[in-house]
Amino acid sequence: MSVLDWTVVGAYFFVMLAIGVWSRTRVENVADFFTARGRVPWWLSGISHHMSGYSAIMFVTFAAVAYDYGVTVYFWWPLTIGLGIGVGAFLFAARWNRLRAKHGVNSPLAYLAVRYGLPTQQVLAYSGAALKVVDIAAKWVAIAVLLQGFADIPLVWGIGVTGVCTMFYVTFGGLWADVLTDFGQFVIQAVAGFAMLFAVMGHLGGVSSLWTMWGDLPEGHGDPVAGDVTLGLIMAFLLVKTFEYNGGMWNLAQRYMSAPNGSRARKSALLSAALWLVWPFILFVPMIAAPLIVPGLDNAEDSYIRLAQELMPTGFIGLLLAGFFSHTMAMVASDSNVITAVITRDLAPVLVPRVRQLTQRGQLLFARVTTVAFVTASMALALFSDPDGFIMTVVVSIVAATMGPISIPLMLGLLPWFKRTGALAAIVSWAGGLAVWAYLYWGVGDASEAATVGFPVLTSLVLYAGIGLARPEDDAERTALVDSLADDPSEEERLALERRFLADPDKRGEEEERTLAG
Repeated sequence: MSVLDWTVVGAYFFVMLAIGVWSRTRVENVADFFTARGRVPWWLSGISHHMSGYSAIMFVTFAAVAYDYGVTVYFWWPLTIGLGIGVGAFLFAARWNRLRAKHGVNSPLAYLAVRYGLPTQQVLAYSGAALKVVDIAAKWVAIAVLLQGFADIPLVWGIGVTGVCTMFYVTFGGLWADVLTDFGQFVIQAVAGFAMLFAVMGHLGGVSSLWTMWGDLPEGHGDPVAGDVTLGLIMAFLLVKTFEYNGGMWNLAQRYMSAPNGSRARKSALLSAALWLVWPFILFVPMIAAPLIVPGLDNAEDSYIRLAQELMPTGFIGLLLAGFFSHTMAMVASDSNVITAVITRDLAPVLVPRVRQLTQRGQLLFARVTTVAFVTASMALALFSDPDGFIMTVVVSIVAATMGPISIPLMLGLLPWFKRTGALAAIVSWAGGLAVWAYLYWGVGDASEAATVGFPVLTSLVLYAGIGLARPEDDAERTALVDSLADDPSEEERLALERRFLADPDKRGEEEERTLAG
């Protein structure tokens, strides 16, 4: 990498840190820190939702799938996400927002204590938080692999520099810093992505290469289903991603909660869905074309690095690397913020009741300390992991396979059709799905990826719906909570709730519990 490339990367980090410092002026309390108090414009919420699903994994592991098998990578990943978010726009987006607007909820799990009871809430919170530590560790490894490939920087330094910068801006600026950097990263991604696309087209003979290159690629690279990707795996991912990207991945629920109202949250979801259907395909075209430009690679995970080194001029390598940073930092920052919300609002007060008595300033400090602790734990796991195969194992065999059992009680509990489904169904569906995953992952040596991803979520879904029908639980408080999510509050209700929560900020935790309880 040249001096100009490093200058571009350095400028990127400076801007990210500056956004964190500026966003700190917009954070007065934990409501600002976790949900921006519903003041994020719908289009910014939608872009942030979209960007929070990316990481450098796309340019390492998914680039390898595109290099080895072709266009199938689009069908099993972004297409399933885009379709899933499109469905969720009409089922979940507005309901997440109304939890905040009507009940003052700042954590996606806060409503579960009323919905199912405290034990169920704690089980889902701990299992989800543990999963996120592993997930984020894979993101750190991915960006470190890219740094090592481009600039021969040791993995330890790659993980450390990226982690510390992310820790700084999200700790100071909270959700505002997160969504604003997401937007900046979207712009960087667009410039870098189109630069690579134009470079590939120029190398292959112009715009016509977009439809002529398919005949020159290895056999099967134009097939929607190829290699290890099967139709069963695509359908399993569609089911999992529908839950995961509509709130099962907690940070994405926050994007809906941060919009001004339910209808605008739905618009933000539709924008994110449209971006998922279109933009990743543009990013994948160079990866799919890579065998024509850098053929014969022994390690396909290096394909995007070699492609960039072959085609990109001085300065643009730095821009691409800044784009890689932006993907990873966007996802990690949003995950850090929501995990902090869950720990601060749902876990810590149960373990240490004194947390409930913290002043608003004390809660904000506690949230920032928790953010540092979470990022540090994920970095430590990344540092001690073996990068060979770690990323793909985490992305498919662990995160995708276990996200369904964890998210089904959380997501379906929002819907009116399941308002009589209680704690028994939630706990059994969670435990049953994870048990099936554990058996397939450790007990069956040759289980397919489709089975490992699909069977746990199907098991949880059947158990949740079946037990809910067989043993319905009537509870007026639970029914009122679910019914209240059917429409947005009036302007008078919204203002009254905001005044109520800001009038005595030192007792906000108690107020939140009373509001949820009706």
